[in-house]
Amino acid sequence: MHASNRAGKKFQPGGMSILHEDREIILVVKPAGLLTVGTERDKTRTAHYLLNDYVRKGDPRSRNRVYVVHRLDQETSGILLFAKSEAAKKFLQQNWESTEKHYLAIVHGHLAAKAGTISSFLVENAAHRVYSTKEPDLGKLSHTAYQVLRESQKFSLLDIHLLTGRKHQIRVHFAEQGHPLLGDVKYGNTATPSQRLALHASSIAFTHPAHGARMTFTSDMSLELVRLLGKL
Repeated sequence: MHASNRAGKKFQPGGMSILHEDREIILVVKPAGLLTVGTERDKTRTAHYLLNDYVRKGDPRSRNRVYVVHRLDQETSGILLFAKSEAAKKFLQQNWESTEKHYLAIVHGHLAAKAGTISSFLVENAAHRVYSTKEPDLGKLSHTAYQVLRESQKFSLLDIHLLTGRKHQIRVHFAEQGHPLLGDVKYGNTATPSQRLALHASSIAFTHPAHGARMTFTSDMSLELVRLLGKL
């Protein structure tokens, strides 16, 4: 099954458009700036909290809830998959390696190789900054495949196939290659002409936890990124 959010938007809790919902799962497109799950400082302005409220239909006594399967950085927009039962969550996470995730990103500069895979061992320091290490015992092996879709004078639009899902993986891999993401204040170390991080989770393909069918969902953010690329 293949679906897209181009066919018209349903109810939008907290600015999220719902791509698909059934008895086992719910998929939304998260806007940039919205947390996936709560922090000590912000427990309510999150995708998880808003969707819990949505499935409870405003009834605090309802036992309906959603379960976090994976996360997106607060600055990243795009497709988020939630489960609606503990069993569905367990199935999706146990089969996560077979889940295919693609992102669209705008990076600074032009990559010498127009397609390839970046691999390194990633580790996080005490300041919550992620970086590559040459010591396998310290880091987790991470792979990011990419293909250049378009280039402007100073920037490139990429399709990224996330082969492993480490924290800040895409942002770190391209920053360390000398091509930080547009709008990435944390890893970019450069003035950028963008108010947001140019990273969008554009598609996801996975096995449905109930009927076992392979399902693919896409988000049409690519048009927004193409327009942004054209202005740079």
